[in-house]
Amino acid sequence: MAAPASPTTTTPRKPWYKQLYFWVLTAIVAGILTGWLWPSVGVALEPVGTTFVSAIKMLITPIVFLTIVAGIGGVDSLRRVGRVGLKSLVYFQAGTLVALAVGLIAVNLFQPGAGVHAHPGDLQLSGDAAQYVKDGENQSWWHFLTDIVPSSAVGAFAEGNILQVIFFAVLFGIALKAVGPVGVPLVDGINRLSTVVFKILHYIMLAAPVGAFGAMAYTIGEYGISTLTSLGQLIGLFYATSLFFVVVILGGVLALLKISIFRLLRYLREEFLIVLGTSSSESVLPRVMAKLEGLGLRRDIVGLTVPTGYSFNLDGSSIYLSLAAVYIAQATDTPLSLSQQLGLLAVMILTSKGSGGITGAGFIALAATLSTVGTVPAAGIMLIFGIDKFMSECRALTNLAGNSVATLVVARWERVLDTDRVNRVLRTGTPEPEPESTSPTLEKDTGPISALAKT
Repeated sequence: MAAPASPTTTTPRKPWYKQLYFWVLTAIVAGILTGWLWPSVGVALEPVGTTFVSAIKMLITPIVFLTIVAGIGGVDSLRRVGRVGLKSLVYFQAGTLVALAVGLIAVNLFQPGAGVHAHPGDLQLSGDAAQYVKDGENQSWWHFLTDIVPSSAVGAFAEGNILQVIFFAVLFGIALKAVGPVGVPLVDGINRLSTVVFKILHYIMLAAPVGAFGAMAYTIGEYGISTLTSLGQLIGLFYATSLFFVVVILGGVLALLKISIFRLLRYLREEFLIVLGTSSSESVLPRVMAKLEGLGLRRDIVGLTVPTGYSFNLDGSSIYLSLAAVYIAQATDTPLSLSQQLGLLAVMILTSKGSGGITGAGFIALAATLSTVGTVPAAGIMLIFGIDKFMSECRALTNLAGNSVATLVVARWERVLDTDRVNRVLRTGTPEPEPESTSPTLEKDTGPISALAKT
């Protein structure tokens, strides 16, 4: 007679006051109060936030490289790698188009720029805004294609250019797979090295509340809460449109997979709070990858889809581009016909790519779009420069949600999505490692997941 199956053991959940999200949320509130009540103190705290983000970015390119190489090296055939990559890009393109269209419809429907009547000749570019416009004018619509190939492999890592690191990692992973048995020890070594790097990340993430406090205190102290009210209609429309996109559009996509968007957002609540505090979706890229693997998603799908999505699947940035471009046209009384707006949309499909992780990326992409089309004055970006910092949080949050959903969709497209397992993890909130490995060298490698799950 067979012995009865032992019950599944679960890790006891930590009390709410010991959860990372509680301390990050507390730090954000404290940062807002500090910047509001003592602006000079808030401004002085800028190095606290920037140092934390720099510490995270220090590990981003190594983690992206190691994850992609390990994912490719662990698959049973290179055809699967190409298939996953192609499906990811197809979904990214569709998602970008929908996000741009949603933003375009919203800004035409509510017309937040109507009645501003700003004269383009009175708008003087200065400071960072002038530099962003200059960079945008030098960035053509095809610019991201030529920037994919780094001038040197080391330079891509040193500059933190994720797109170039992805390109090099894919080539390295394909070559590693192509050499056969010779590459097996290297794949094993890469997996061991990634476990060490994720452990370093675990230590850095312990300082997330401190980093969120410093970043939020600086933002409020430097720009003031009054900045939020001066262009509140545009800010409110952007946040409402992004919320609609996440809940209705992305939620509808997940509903087709029989997964709740609200449970997914709850599962990633700590990552969303860190992004809200630091204004950077890069700060949680490794954690999101670990959390998605914790849903039982195959490592090669997560390793290819998420990092690539940080350059090609920027839903929040796409909504921002269409909203901001048409808002500037409305505010400067620049008439735009339907065909001209569709022309803007076509250009933005390209200018929105490959700008993830670059300081001022949203402004550079916007300036590049306006300079390329020529119908809307580029100097009009001065109208929204003061509130861009407050809109960057929403861009990063929406980008994070979009890339998480994209990974689930690609997994379903590959017919390897275990919906029951995903829903079980989303209900319990406890990540589970990949059910089975794609390579013998990966069988016992759950270190990155377990390390980050304990944070």
